[in-house]
Amino acid sequence: MAPVVAALKRRGTEFDTRVCVTAQHREMLDQVLEFFDIEPEIDLDLMKEDQSPSQVTCSVLGAMARVLGDEPPDLVLVHGDTTTTMAAALAAFYRKIPVGHVEAGLRTGDRYYPFPEEMNRVLADALSTLHFAPTATAKSNLIAAGVDPNGIYVTGNTVIDALLAVASDPRASDPDLPTEGRLVLVTAHRRENFGRPLEDICHALRAVVDRFGDVHVVYPVHLNPNVQSVARSILAGHERIHLVDPLPYAQFVRAMTRAYIVVTDSGGLQEEAPSLGKPVLVLRGETERPEAVEAGTVRIIGTDAGDIEREIVRLLTDEDAYRSMAAAVNPYGDGRASERIAGYLRAHFGFGGASVPPEFVPAE
Repeated sequence: MAPVVAALKRRGTEFDTRVCVTAQHREMLDQVLEFFDIEPEIDLDLMKEDQSPSQVTCSVLGAMARVLGDEPPDLVLVHGDTTTTMAAALAAFYRKIPVGHVEAGLRTGDRYYPFPEEMNRVLADALSTLHFAPTATAKSNLIAAGVDPNGIYVTGNTVIDALLAVASDPRASDPDLPTEGRLVLVTAHRRENFGRPLEDICHALRAVVDRFGDVHVVYPVHLNPNVQSVARSILAGHERIHLVDPLPYAQFVRAMTRAYIVVTDSGGLQEEAPSLGKPVLVLRGETERPEAVEAGTVRIIGTDAGDIEREIVRLLTDEDAYRSMAAAVNPYGDGRASERIAGYLRAHFGFGGASVPPEFVPAE
């Protein structure tokens, strides 16, 4: 959302833009706010250790009801598929305040996978008036769900705006990474992978490093204790497995540029890494981002230890397979999504001379 905030604040005579954060993950939030020079007008400070989705929903819903009651805005913008997004959209609906959903229309078709993100975004879309879909596929998903096409705009994804801005920013320092060999960058933290799936992921990573003397694994371990305990019990102590704290966003972007392969259960990385020409192996059984799979830069491999090891080994040993995935294909954005959103909002509110911007169309 940071590039959207910047785009709206540049139009300060037209929009009074106020940022509200829930701070569910305080440590990860603050470094992003600092890098993008965002000072939230409202900080709900709702972080508690190992919260359940129900607890987060109740906390956000209650806090946002108070925020929106104190000074009702003309529009509430929410982003993505977090529980904060769904609960904030619901709080706005209860106040009859219109909602705009950035990154609308993503779907796997399975309400329990990813959990609870799939239903979070379905509900956020149902509660929204304006839908800023990153791709034409996302727009089609919204229309199939009965959303009025007049309220859907294809923008590209704002994550690409942020990625390109950070990659070229001289303030972004390089993290402390191995300087030799091939680097496998890993993120694994999804709730549905807690327990046995995460154990299998970690065993596969260790097996790969044992097979290849030039391979290093760098794993920024999510702060959730369900992730920390498993990752450290299986992977700690190996000289070429580097378990690090979550990296500041700018450093993580630099880590992606250094990586040979990205292995992840994240959603956003499926869009970011292909933009940098990095093959992505997805530790899930599905994806709400099929465009890069169709383009060949992303491959879904699940969480079976044998499958994970085999797919990583394939990219480490088969140069043709690696090159075919590493071809930089970016179906997700051109770095102008936030400007399109600001333009659509100008047209929506009827500013003088405002016209609807053309939709995003990926380059061939």
